[in-house]
Amino acid sequence: MQIYEKLVAHIEEADIHVGRLRSAIEVIVTLYPIDAEKIEAMTMQEKDKLDVLAFRFSKLQDLLGTKIFREYLTILQYPVEEKNYLELLRELDREKIIDIDLWSEFRAVRNSISHDYPHEEGEKMEAMNYLIKNVEYLINITVKIKDNLETFR
Repeated sequence: MQIYEKLVAHIEEADIHVGRLRSAIEVIVTLYPIDAEKIEAMTMQEKDKLDVLAFRFSKLQDLLGTKIFREYLTILQYPVEEKNYLELLRELDREKIIDIDLWSEFRAVRNSISHDYPHEEGEKMEAMNYLIKNVEYLINITVKIKDNLETFR
């Protein structure tokens, strides 16, 4: 499979995550900002949507970072083989696809929500609020790449 077809397949997978994120955020945004009291009062559906938000955010960020970015830069004829991850991120920042500082924050937040330690509930709520506030930015990264990909056809 050629790099363009691989990227298209990965974008299709990303679109699934984006759809689920949008569905989750429609329910969750009304609860923003989340605190202990709101979590206690949440319905099971709302709690499930929080889980979907965390899971799909992580999946989309991972897919972008491990596959889509590298393939996208390859199509732009940027030499990715000899570059480390930070160099790839810098190039994506120059291309106005990501903000490298915000991407780093996303990675830290994702790490925070991926562990389930009861003594870190405050940290987890803070991370979930961050996701709610910034999930659209992650979605827009996918949209930018998808839109730019259309110009390469």
